[in-house]
Amino acid sequence: ISTILVDDDDYYREAVSTELDYLGFRVTAFPSGEPMLAHLQESNEAEVIVLDWKLQTGLGIDLLPLLQERGIRLPVVFLTGSPAVAAEYAALDLGAVDFVDKARGIAILAKRLRMIVESHRAPTRSDGSSASGPEPIQRGKLTLHTDIARAYWDGVDLELTLTEFKIVFLLVSRAGEYVTYRGVYDCVRYSGFVAGNGEDGFRTNVRSSIKRIRNKFRQLDDGFSEIENYAAFGYRWHGAAAGVG
Repeated sequence: ISTILVDDDDYYREAVSTELDYLGFRVTAFPSGEPMLAHLQESNEAEVIVLDWKLQTGLGIDLLPLLQERGIRLPVVFLTGSPAVAAEYAALDLGAVDFVDKARGIAILAKRLRMIVESHRAPTRSDGSSASGPEPIQRGKLTLHTDIARAYWDGVDLELTLTEFKIVFLLVSRAGEYVTYRGVYDCVRYSGFVAGNGEDGFRTNVRSSIKRIRNKFRQLDDGFSEIENYAAFGYRWHGAAAGVG
């Protein structure tokens, strides 16, 4: 997996590059965003970009619009040594696909990168589905391709992040019944993980994710109302779950 890494800590950058290389990645590393952007203008071999959240030249998130302006549509994963819920919201809102705490270790980072890259590079048919993968899940205007983690509304790619796709798939697979806030959060984190302040801090994270998902649907369909909320409990996808396997 061809990977771009941007981190201004020389020791950490070398350590991550070495370990990822050992795990089968081909890493091209940079200390700041400017040489990374110049490299990507000359080469199209990269499959994923890993950005440190805080760089000496500014925040890694400031590079997202610069990548988009240059037509670079690679999936972006942020690394941080001091995770903050607000920072994670901001990164995902601007199009990042994941936000990883450095303390989780390189093995976890590598696993997430593999999942992200494999979902983006799977060979596809003209309808967006994998040439050898399972049949897509169809619910009204919604089509879910689980093999490549892609969701389409009335034939148009919703451009969901991996996290957003997991949430939509969970709701659709249990359509007609409410999924708790905890259940939604656990599907993209792990059971018992708590983010934010207080015992129910994860609720804020879930609300923000659902808001982003709804906004992506409504950009394509002003009347979208399939995701329903049960106040203080959770969310559901309207309708029955028949046909989802």
